[in-house]
Amino acid sequence: MGKVVAEITVVPIGTNGPSISSYVAEVEKTLRSFNLKIQLTPMSTILEGEFDEVLKAAKAAHNCPFERGALRVSTTLRIDERRDKNLTMEGKVKAVEDKLNV
Repeated sequence: MGKVVAEITVVPIGTNGPSISSYVAEVEKTLRSFNLKIQLTPMSTILEGEFDEVLKAAKAAHNCPFERGALRVSTTLRIDERRDKNLTMEGKVKAVEDKLNV
């Protein structure tokens, strides 16, 4: 399989207090240990890379909050795969921006 662009959101539940930024930082460190292009956004993280590597990274990211004491974790993973041409984060954004300039 080729490259995919994916979006992952990992939410620890059952933590002490309303802030989860320390958990998010640990998830980001975990994701960055994989051979992927990564873009942190305010609400999720975008991953670009080989399909199997994205899945391995998603599993590790999901387990990360448990390893730091979370009692429950909710993970959302969306995967965009094209088999007719190369898919990149920049290409997806550019395709829309080009149409905005019409």
